[in-house]
Amino acid sequence: MKAIWNGETIAESDDTIVVESNHYFPKESVNATYLTDSPTHTTCPWKGLASYYSLTVDGKTNADAAWYYPDPKSAASQIKDYVAFWKGVKVVE
Repeated sequence: MKAIWNGETIAESDDTIVVESNHYFPKESVNATYLTDSPTHTTCPWKGLASYYSLTVDGKTNADAAWYYPDPKSAASQIKDYVAFWKGVKVVE
């Protein structure tokens, strides 16, 4: 699977985990040069507290386009250290 935004591959892995129709990529498969920490946080009742990254590619920023659970609840423990994408990021095979 690949996560692509603004013409660049942000992440690529054969080891994604699908949760609620979202592909979660292992953090080591994500190109960190495109990520910027975001102050945004949301809470999922069964996954826990989500943190976000904004993506920056070729001078364009996609705010809060990636999220992850640094300390997920036990029901979602399999996605610890995995990153998912939205907001126009295409996830393709």
